[in-house]
Amino acid sequence: MTTRVAIAGATGRMGRMLLEALSESECTLAAALERADSPHIGKDAQAFGYREQGILLRPDLAAALAASEVLIDFTRPEGTLAHLAACRAAKKPIVIGTTGFDDAGKTAIAMAAKDISVVFAPNMSVGVNITLKLIEQAARALDADYDIEIVEMHHNQKVDAPSGTALKMGEVAAAARGTSLAAEGVLSREGHTGARKRGAIGFATLRGGDVIGDHTVIFAGGGERIEISHKSSTRGNYAKGAIKAARWLAGKPPGLYDMQDVLGLK
Repeated sequence: MTTRVAIAGATGRMGRMLLEALSESECTLAAALERADSPHIGKDAQAFGYREQGILLRPDLAAALAASEVLIDFTRPEGTLAHLAACRAAKKPIVIGTTGFDDAGKTAIAMAAKDISVVFAPNMSVGVNITLKLIEQAARALDADYDIEIVEMHHNQKVDAPSGTALKMGEVAAAARGTSLAAEGVLSREGHTGARKRGAIGFATLRGGDVIGDHTVIFAGGGERIEISHKSSTRGNYAKGAIKAARWLAGKPPGLYDMQDVLGLK
């Protein structure tokens, strides 16, 4: 059974990936959204990677939601929150792959999920979400004698740091140890920092070149070190995961879901 999908930011980097991935899936493109001031308004989505002609880029969010079953959004936090509000009003599900939300934005997403179904994940890659499960298992099995450090690297145009995926890895590791990232996270170090606090979860952020996304979680114990890594060589995996999430989400009851739910890992 096909799922009718609307894509927000259809001509952006991830939007084009989503259009290409849709072309290889059982889903169909119901609407392609762009800002009203975009030079691409009125162009055919086929020019940006979709398999068929006939879907023109439009700024009309209400019409897009009326034509579709699920909206997929990989834009920016402010745009995503506006789209989320429209989805909530229209009672339409949304898949959110946008990162960089502050606490207020995350709260808005959680509140909307009381009325509509939402898949919200900092990384839609199936491989990354399998990696999260491995991190959870390792953190549960290894006590605080094993220090946790998370190293991530992305391209030089990424605007948020640490990455949403790195933060999610930290959250998963902290929860598996019965604590929280807010309590144990060390997002940066500078100067004379003193000895490492037992149980802390440290982060190192690297930016450069065209790196799509590399993440490594290190469990460093006395005499041994365990490293769990995931490296992305294409954004296509994020797009394929998002479409998988959209198909899974259609018809689900209101609630806040993530890719662990989509993949049956919970």
